Amino acid sequence: MHTRSFNNRGPKKYLFQSHYKNAGSLRLCRRRPIGRTGERIDPAKFINKAVMAEGNENFMTEHKFQDFKIDQRLIRAIANKGYKIPTPIQDQIIPHIIEGFDVVGIADTGTGKTAAFLLPLINKILLNPKEQVLIVAPTHELAIQTDQEFKFFSRGMRMFSVCCVGGASIGRQISELRYNYNLIIGTPGRLKDLIERKMINLSRFSTVVLDEADRMLDMGFINDTRFIMNGVPKGRQVLFFAATFPYEVERIIKEFLRNPVRVSVKTRDTSKNVEQNIVRIEQGKTKLDVLNNLLNQREFNKVLIFGRTKYGVEKLSKMLIHKGFKAESIHGNKNHSQRQRALGMFKDNRIQVLVATDVAARGLDIADVSHVINYDIPATYDDYIHRIGRTGRWNKRGTALTFID
Repeated sequence: MHTRSFNNRGPKKYLFQSHYKNAGSLRLCRRRPIGRTGERIDPAKFINKAVMAEGNENFMTEHKFQDFKIDQRLIRAIANKGYKIPTPIQDQIIPHIIEGFDVVGIADTGTGKTAAFLLPLINKILLNPKEQVLIVAPTHELAIQTDQEFKFFSRGMRMFSVCCVGGASIGRQISELRYNYNLIIGTPGRLKDLIERKMINLSRFSTVVLDEADRMLDMGFINDTRFIMNGVPKGRQVLFFAATFPYEVERIIKEFLRNPVRVSVKTRDTSKNVEQNIVRIEQGKTKLDVLNNLLNQREFNKVLIFGRTKYGVEKLSKMLIHKGFKAESIHGNKNHSQRQRALGMFKDNRIQVLVATDVAARGLDIADVSHVINYDIPATYDDYIHRIGRTGRWNKRGTALTFID
C-alpha cells in the first residue's frame, strides 16, 4: 500500500531548530497541496524523520534463496555477494519471473531490484545457452552498473554481455556485438542507433527488461523505447520496474505487457532510513558559506550534492576544490570516461564530495553515502525522491538536506 509521508489535516505551522552548527535555522512553511510535476514543491515535503526498524520492518520472507528454482552456482554467487535473505521485491517477484510471467515491480530505491531480475534471467540462460535478453535502462550509469552486477553473478558461467550506451565508443560496441552474447544492456538512444545499423537483431530476444521505466518517460525516451518494443517478438517476456507510478506508467504497462503479475513493496515515497530536513539560508549568508560549514563536520564523510544545471554543478565543484575539499562532478557535458572516473573515485572513497545533476539521481547503488544535499531544489517531487534515494540504502541510516533561500 502506498502512503504519503504527510497528510493535509489543517493549516498548522511547525518550527525546527537545526542540529547542524552554523547551518542556518530550519522551519516548515505552511502546507499546500502540490502536484508531481511543474508546481512549486512545498518545503514541508523535504522534512521527515527517519524510522530505523529492526530487520526488514516486520517483513517475513516466504523464501530463502535456496528455495528458488535456480542453479546452485547462482546460489553460491549470491552467498559470495553477501546476501543472506531475499529483500521483499526479490522474495515476491523472482518466482513469477522464473515461471515466465510478465511482471511489474514497484519498489523503493535501494531494495535489491537489480538482483531481483538478474538472478532469474541468468538462470534462464543457464537452462538455454542460446537465450538472449535485452535490458533497457535510462542512464549510462545505471546500464553500466547493471552490467557489472551481471558479470559478478555470472562469473565462470560462460555467458557474455555487451553494454551499449551513448557517450562511449560505438565502434567498440559494434565490435563486441559481432561475438556471441546472451545479454545486451543499453540506453534507448544508443540501442536504437545500433538497431538501425543492423547490429542488433531484435527478433532474437525473448526477454526484455525495462528498468527505471518511469525515468525513461521523464527523460523523453518513450518513442525510442516504443521503437525497441515494436521490434521484439510478440511472445516475449517483459519485466517492468519503476520506483514511482504516475498515470503515464500505467499506459505504458498496458501497451507493452500481457496480463502482468504486479508486485508492489513500496510503502512510502521516501526511504524510512533517511532523515530529511531543510536548511534555510539566513540573510547575509550564501549557500556556499553554509555548505562549507557542513562539509567541515566529521559526519559529512561521503556527500552527494545535487545542482540544477551542468554549469552550476561544474562551478560548485571547482569552488569546493578551491576551498580544499576533495570533490568531483558528473553532468551531461562530461564524456563517458570522465563520468565513470568521477563515480569510481566516489565509490572508492577517494573523494569526499560528488556534485551532480539529476543524471546521477536514478538507480546508482553507491555504498555508504552519508548525506545527500539538494543545493538546488529539484524540479519535481519525483526527482527529489530519487535524489535522496542515494542514501539510506540497504537498511543503513542516511541524511538528506535541502537548501531553501
